[in-house]
Amino acid sequence: MIAVDTNVIAYLYLTSPHSAQAERVLLKDSLWVAPILWRSELRNVLTLYIRKKHLSLVQAQGVMEEALHLMNGHEYEVPSRHVLDLAATSACSAYDCEFVALAKDLDIPLITVDRQILKCFPGIAVAPEQFGR
Repeated sequence: MIAVDTNVIAYLYLTSPHSAQAERVLLKDSLWVAPILWRSELRNVLTLYIRKKHLSLVQAQGVMEEALHLMNGHEYEVPSRHVLDLAATSACSAYDCEFVALAKDLDIPLITVDRQILKCFPGIAVAPEQFGR
């Protein structure tokens, strides 16, 4: 089991330079977990793709459904106190710290491409290219 941030989930479904890395991560460990926040963040990414005409509304809805299927039963509430503690002692946003808090609470790695998270939490945050090896 691994925690993944929204970018890793998005890279699995949206063509990008990181898509192959996300696929390798999934092949290595297919049990992905994330805070419930991932849903809103992915909807935001999909909205951007719709507005830039990279996806149609129907395609975006399909991506969301596939991602919901992947993450079904693997979404967690994260204690606010833990998130705020992490955010107050790092340069990361509270949004980012939700993913870090979940990984710490479950004692699992957080797979992320976010440079700030990787820098602030090297003990738990792992880049996809490092994990996918």
